[in-house]
Amino acid sequence: MQVVDAHMHLWDLNTHHYPWLAEPGVSFVCDARDLKHDYLITDLLRDAGEIEVLKAVHVEANHDPVDPVEETRWLQGVAGDAASRGMPNAIVAAVDLASPNAAEILEAHAAFANTRGVRQILNVHDNPLYDYIGRHLMRDTLWREQFALLRRHDLSFDLQLYPSQMDEAAALAHANADTQFIVNHAGMFVDRNSVAGYRAWRDGMRTLAACPNVAVKIGGFGMLDHRWSVESIRPYVLETIDTFGVERAMFASNFPVDRLFSTYEDVWRAYAAIVADMSDAEKDALFRRNAERIYRI
Repeated sequence: MQVVDAHMHLWDLNTHHYPWLAEPGVSFVCDARDLKHDYLITDLLRDAGEIEVLKAVHVEANHDPVDPVEETRWLQGVAGDAASRGMPNAIVAAVDLASPNAAEILEAHAAFANTRGVRQILNVHDNPLYDYIGRHLMRDTLWREQFALLRRHDLSFDLQLYPSQMDEAAALAHANADTQFIVNHAGMFVDRNSVAGYRAWRDGMRTLAACPNVAVKIGGFGMLDHRWSVESIRPYVLETIDTFGVERAMFASNFPVDRLFSTYEDVWRAYAAIVADMSDAEKDALFRRNAERIYRI
């Protein structure tokens, strides 16, 4: 099976600082102590087994916020190494859009050939267990003003959030119609144990999908469903594809985080089993072509 992995991470603990791995803790996602080890392209290719990874999109790995550009500089060097086969082909870099130096950081990221976009995690939740950042960045005036800088550098925005934030995100997408948005982890359906929670996710995803400049990455299910199976994720995969359409959805591994819950091969074979009845063209779009087009690789 040939794939373009639309969402993966690398880290080198010997040469870079990742605060969350320097002092790892336990969250609803995982026990970060189990991730306190280097993870490089060679590790990803080893984990891939019989899955042929043609290209890969690297999403910022919560690198040292003091110098987010250093992560991009390192990744560009990795991509230039023959052993890396050109990966990561796309870099989604880190930036704090509420910071006074956001324009400078964006310009520095954009100077690297493989930079395609940025991500700033937005997840806020009433339950402290699920709250990532403790503030509503999309309501911050400076953050919204500086968001418009992405278009200057032709950068996309990886949108990691919860269903309760999707209406605000849709308004942001409408206000920045020339910027490509990519929803991470199929919308992170965190309140999955209630009818109201499901409806919030379903309706929020439909609201986002109504914005033509919003696409979605399907993956990361292990973070919220540690014992996932083909049947447990099937409804969310199919609903997401149905909501966004085959041309705006793509599959992703979220490795090495999801490595804690399954093998790389199992992730991709699960996706293949769920969409087995689709046409070859549709499967090519979901597994390869959409990621190449949306991330321009």
